[in-house]
Amino acid sequence: MKLTFLGATGTVTGSKYLLEGKGHKILIDCGLFQGYKELRLRNWDKLPVNPAEIDAVLLTHAHLDHSGYLPLLIKNGFRGKIYCTHPTKDLCALLLPDSGYLNEEDAKRANKYGYTKHKPALPLYTKADGEKALEYFSPIDFNKEYTLKGGFTFSFHYAGHILGAAGIIIRHEGRSAFFSGDIGRLEDMVMRSPESIPAADYLVIESTYGDRLHDKESPLDKLASVVKRTIKRGGVVLIPSFAVGRAQSILYYINELKKQDRIPSNLPVYLDSPMAINATEILCKYADFHKLSQNECNKVCDAAEYVHTPDESKALDHSNVPSIIISASGMATGGRILHHLKRFAPEDKNTLLFTGFQAGGTRGDRIVRGESKVKMHGEMVQINAEVDVMHNASAHADYEEIMTLLSSVKHKPIKVFITHGEPASASAMEERIEEKLGWECTIPKYLQTENL
Repeated sequence: MKLTFLGATGTVTGSKYLLEGKGHKILIDCGLFQGYKELRLRNWDKLPVNPAEIDAVLLTHAHLDHSGYLPLLIKNGFRGKIYCTHPTKDLCALLLPDSGYLNEEDAKRANKYGYTKHKPALPLYTKADGEKALEYFSPIDFNKEYTLKGGFTFSFHYAGHILGAAGIIIRHEGRSAFFSGDIGRLEDMVMRSPESIPAADYLVIESTYGDRLHDKESPLDKLASVVKRTIKRGGVVLIPSFAVGRAQSILYYINELKKQDRIPSNLPVYLDSPMAINATEILCKYADFHKLSQNECNKVCDAAEYVHTPDESKALDHSNVPSIIISASGMATGGRILHHLKRFAPEDKNTLLFTGFQAGGTRGDRIVRGESKVKMHGEMVQINAEVDVMHNASAHADYEEIMTLLSSVKHKPIKVFITHGEPASASAMEERIEEKLGWECTIPKYLQTENL
């Protein structure tokens, strides 16, 4: 086999790995680049491989940094099947059309207000392109081996992280490679723990938190503290959240805190993301993939008032009543959260609470790093609100959890490829694996090719 790294090198975004053997090509993940402009521009570049030559795509999970390039892949000629788990297909049915819609809206707004160098600004792809991509999905079960052209076989293994997330082991002519995708927490309050990593000749391992340990403080304690002090100031807790996975965990935390009388039971909570609303309902559909009972799922679904229409969303910005607003996107790269940030970020009584990893160069990253002004919709917005981060709410394993999983692998791999991490995180992960396990590691560069 030959492996080429088309993304997730030096960054946590744009996951794409091309695997070739006997003239056949398989793409593992097909994500969008996010964050720094130089990365985002890669989304517009010609893909280094002709999409029409790719036989199949194997998808680890639904998040856009792993799936969001699929509509463009199909638009440019891919005609094979996209294999994923059943929950991943259902979530992509929300994410991909929504991504296209947001692309269209961003282009429309840029043209209307003139903050674009392109005349006219065009969307990367459209809502219709996102809907078209769903026709190529072929969902399959966990832990069953499937065969592809050219003698490849593969199987999906439960990874935690979000509904449907999987690590993938691929075998071809006596060689094997395992792609971790995003690895979930060992002790999460909602998702079950990831399966053990299977033995393979080569491992491609994520390193999002390769240089960090998550706070030991309970997410419930952290959230309760933030909510109480914000309410005392008469402010709003605004939570930029990933619509799939994180929003559902936050609703669970809020429901638990109200049940335990740790925050006011009558505190208004709004989920302002149609996609997050649908994803929350999908959580109840797949009870076997998480820890919540059907009754708990129903309570999570009822933990917030759902905000469906743009007018309902705008109405939230006119309220001065203490409340919690959860809105997408999680890194503040687009969506309704930008309108809420423009309204609530300038006031010091409010709190901006980030609950997930912020990729370098995103608005979320700039706010968390303490920038006093951040551009939104072509204008600079003052950040006077309190800014806090719930690192302990992350859906990614930290380095200690990844090392625990790697330590249980039964056979020493030939090589480990460290991907899906900022440079410092990847380097720290490499150092730990080499020092503690004695395995050979490589941090691949963009477009690097390896013979397996």
